[in-house]
Amino acid sequence: MQTHRPVLDVQERPKHPLQWLMLSLQHVFAMFGATVLVPLLTGLNTSVALVASGVGTLIFLAVTRFKVPTYLGSSFAYIVPIIAVSERWGVEDALVGGMVAGLVYGIVSLVITYTGVGWLMKLLPPIVIGPVIMVIGLSLAPTAVNMAMNGADGKYNGTFLLVALTTLAVTLLAMTYFKGMWSTVPILFGILTGYLVAVAAGIVDFTSLKQASFFQVPNFTVPFLDYSPTLNWAALALIVPVTLVTLTEHIGEQKVTSRIIGRETLLDPGMHRTVLGDGLAKTIASILGGPPVTTYGENNGVMAITRVYSVFVLGGAAVLAISFGFLGYVEGFIKTIPTPVMGGISILLFGVIASNGLRTLVESKVDLADKRNLTITAVILVIGIGGAALKIGNFSLEGMALATILGVLLNLILPKTSIEVAAHEQETPQPKRAANDF
Repeated sequence: MQTHRPVLDVQERPKHPLQWLMLSLQHVFAMFGATVLVPLLTGLNTSVALVASGVGTLIFLAVTRFKVPTYLGSSFAYIVPIIAVSERWGVEDALVGGMVAGLVYGIVSLVITYTGVGWLMKLLPPIVIGPVIMVIGLSLAPTAVNMAMNGADGKYNGTFLLVALTTLAVTLLAMTYFKGMWSTVPILFGILTGYLVAVAAGIVDFTSLKQASFFQVPNFTVPFLDYSPTLNWAALALIVPVTLVTLTEHIGEQKVTSRIIGRETLLDPGMHRTVLGDGLAKTIASILGGPPVTTYGENNGVMAITRVYSVFVLGGAAVLAISFGFLGYVEGFIKTIPTPVMGGISILLFGVIASNGLRTLVESKVDLADKRNLTITAVILVIGIGGAALKIGNFSLEGMALATILGVLLNLILPKTSIEVAAHEQETPQPKRAANDF
């Protein structure tokens, strides 16, 4: 729990508008790079993603009764399934998948209200989640490398590689040596530096920026207005299982938030509310035409450094993100960012995702010398990265989705040792809410 008195506590408002603006801008800078990278990789609209992240954050704050200072940005966990679904059936089916993923959160929230969270921890222990997170990162590795070194024609491009490596190196240096507030924006700093190198190399096309207008309405893709949504079960099978991973990430992020602000958010306002807020934000983001959102660790970092925990500051950041989505020059600039710049950043980010999966195993003290654990890990990694598929008629379960389900089944079926059983019985938390206090 927190050891220092906060500058602004959770429900305290900044006294001066300028202070409020500057504090909120810090959170915008922290989330910006990752939030716009996801739509760039998946082919979704960056302005819509910014609006969706802002709206999603406001929804989350409201659902959690303004007791949980959290920012929600584009989720990396859904990149692989969104790309796969979009290429096969179209982006509309991917958006519907995001909506359903949010609804799954709503169902989980309802169950948690009556039963607590123990069943979820049993269903998704570290031995399952760790390798699945590794699959998410490693599956994206070929995309990152291709962006970093290959031109539009798919052939090796030395200039692209130089720009990508420069972007990567600067970001790594920023992560390693920057202190204070600067330590929260290494991605943004790396992108800007790589962009300048790309300009010097003559590979930046400024056409989109020249054609941009000051104010614009983002290109929302709304169901029943822009397309007729349908339940494509094959597409849902690729996207919805990812919620198993993001649910555990949600719990982890809330634990971190609780330690920072000195209050147990999983008890007050309750995990059922944090999960519901996250789920509603995901659904609304997809309805708008953006990628599903998730709670951002980057913004937890900002709070830890500044000791400003105010939900008003996070809400201000959300309003700024929405405003940026309606500024044509912002989208115009983002579109000018060359592929190798994003490739250099992606090499790092996708590697970090995979490393976080490994960290999950290490921090949970998972013994890979144990044959049971080794078997589960091996199956998840090879099935997930190898692209294995289970096809029944027109229905196909493959890649990460298949690996996740197999991991869950193996964990439930394979017998545990007495040490593992004892360790599981000691696990917490078990937050549970009274049904009449929802």
